[in-house]
Amino acid sequence: MNDDQIKNEYSKKIKLFKKYNKYYYDRSNPIVSDQEFDILKNQIIELEKKHSFLKSDNSPTKSVGFKPSKIFKKVSHKSPMLSLSNAFTKEDLLNFEKKILNFLNKKDFEIEYSAEPKIDGISASLIYIDGKFETGLSRGDGKQGEDITDNLKTIKDIPKKILVKNFPKEIDIRGEVFIQNSDFKRISNKFANPRNAASGSLRQKNPEDTKKIPLKFIAYTFGYEKGLKIENQKDFLRSLKKWGFKTNSLNITTKGIDNLITNYKRIEEKRDKIDFDIDGIVYKVNSFELQKRLGNVASSPRWAIAHKFSTNKGISKINNIEIQIGRTGALTPVAKIVPVNIGGVVVSNATLHNEEEIKRKDIRIGDTVVVERAGDVIPHIVSVDLKKRKSSQKFSFPEKCPSCGLQTIKEFNLTTKKEDAVRRCPSEGYECEKVSIEKIKHFVSKDALNIDGFGKKIVENFWSQKMIRFPHDIFNLDFDQIKLMDGWGKKSVDNLKYSIEEKKKISLEKFIFSLGIRHIGLENAKLISRNLKSSKNFIDLSNNKRFDDLLNIDGIGDTQIKSLKIFFSNSTNLKVINELQKNLSIQNDFGLKKDGLLKEKTFMFTGKLTGISRAEAKSLIEENSGSIISNVSKKLDYLIVGEKPTKRKIDDAKTLKIKIIDQNEWLKMLNKTS
Repeated sequence: MNDDQIKNEYSKKIKLFKKYNKYYYDRSNPIVSDQEFDILKNQIIELEKKHSFLKSDNSPTKSVGFKPSKIFKKVSHKSPMLSLSNAFTKEDLLNFEKKILNFLNKKDFEIEYSAEPKIDGISASLIYIDGKFETGLSRGDGKQGEDITDNLKTIKDIPKKILVKNFPKEIDIRGEVFIQNSDFKRISNKFANPRNAASGSLRQKNPEDTKKIPLKFIAYTFGYEKGLKIENQKDFLRSLKKWGFKTNSLNITTKGIDNLITNYKRIEEKRDKIDFDIDGIVYKVNSFELQKRLGNVASSPRWAIAHKFSTNKGISKINNIEIQIGRTGALTPVAKIVPVNIGGVVVSNATLHNEEEIKRKDIRIGDTVVVERAGDVIPHIVSVDLKKRKSSQKFSFPEKCPSCGLQTIKEFNLTTKKEDAVRRCPSEGYECEKVSIEKIKHFVSKDALNIDGFGKKIVENFWSQKMIRFPHDIFNLDFDQIKLMDGWGKKSVDNLKYSIEEKKKISLEKFIFSLGIRHIGLENAKLISRNLKSSKNFIDLSNNKRFDDLLNIDGIGDTQIKSLKIFFSNSTNLKVINELQKNLSIQNDFGLKKDGLLKEKTFMFTGKLTGISRAEAKSLIEENSGSIISNVSKKLDYLIVGEKPTKRKIDDAKTLKIKIIDQNEWLKMLNKTS
């Protein structure tokens, strides 16, 4: 179809959608099924994604039920609101427990867990000072939330004053805001589901409008505290009830993975009878002491996991197979399927992973397939119904990049000693259009710069208008030009301008991560930033070629070093870094504790420690401003020797006159004893 035909088709669908909306919302008398309504809505959204020139004020992306404008003040969380890792199988849970026991250096030890149903609502943080509810925040990006205090105060389940003797002087109570299914049926249905209703209600400008919505609140944890004298999650939940909060009556405390699974099955069976949506069970190590020892990884706690409910499946037909190109050049085949409602979500795309997966499952265009969706995991094709195969077409995987035409490659994996299953575009900089777009999307994404209002569609739109080609172009946008574009007004442009300015201050680890270097995730970026300590040292890697120095960093290996070398060998990447330096204020060691007991000291372990795992020992050093290196060199301050140490390491340390200490001497440095 040409552009005029596409516009005509889009216009017809918008007109039909507007009609369905009118009957559904205004007259409370729907004339089509929910599934037909959702399919039409999804078709409109897909058309808008493919064709940036399609816009309408009546689009599903702009009509009621979607998030309103960002009108709330941003406030930093004193303690980050982390996300949870997911488990889907018994094996996942066994691995979760194994990692905990390894970290704690315990073998014959039975962990006690708190098992709490995971409500599908909106997380909120309630800050109490001297028993008074002072501030309420949304989760936001986990580090910053929106100040929605006045809206939260309209919820009856949230105590405004707590006058009990044992209540902490200051505490951040956290929980979930939600709408019961029975209430959702009774309210004026302007939302797709109860979760959207809770989200939209909390983010209304006028608290009086929020007050009209029957929102509920269940408390389940805390962020930071001053004066909390409780030792475990079970007792904390009991205290929450005494303080006037509602908790989930289905919470239990138990030991052993088998008991967790038994409880999981019991809750799943009665899931449809519960008057609010739940999508799994959250398991937390019950002991607060153990929680503190275990700590967190980049974005989730080591001591908790969400066990998602069983997958939902649907039957559909593959209309086409398209290739998506990621920021690292990976070519991913995606099946375009006849839209199907799976677990309340309309699915029109399903990943096929790679060309080997297509061959292994013999997936063809025109096939009838089983599509599976599990929690937040991208929907994928489970199997083909060969009995229904009539006229299907085999898919030929492109050997050249569909975007730039470069010959694609399959790298040899040094670990598996096999060729990678993923085929890649070899572009390492910004030579390939699709790779470049994805790199910019990554740069503005939540875990990188996290620029509010700068989503994927805006990146694509600005690219099509030739306004951006590199990440640094974002800081030199012509806002007068943007005001003239469809869908933009003075307020939205001012909001975007403010959001960009607000994010010019960035930590070194976030800066490194934002560059989208292959194999350099958040954890690796953090390790590199802690070791190099400044953006200058990071950028100087390309000048002094001292990449191998990074091998001293515990957790950085040959794979990461190779990626960094390739990245810095590209002249366009160097240009991007230099331009970003001019526009950003990169904070060295931002967010790290700088005055710990082991400040500026480097350590290395050899041999087995007593009563503590290597992982926990490393964590203790980092928490106290020290750093870990993985090789004996002049940069090492202390070699900590445990049982059965490596003789070569001790000999090398003696030669270099490095101080050798045992575990007790190290613990004394931390004011601890073994």
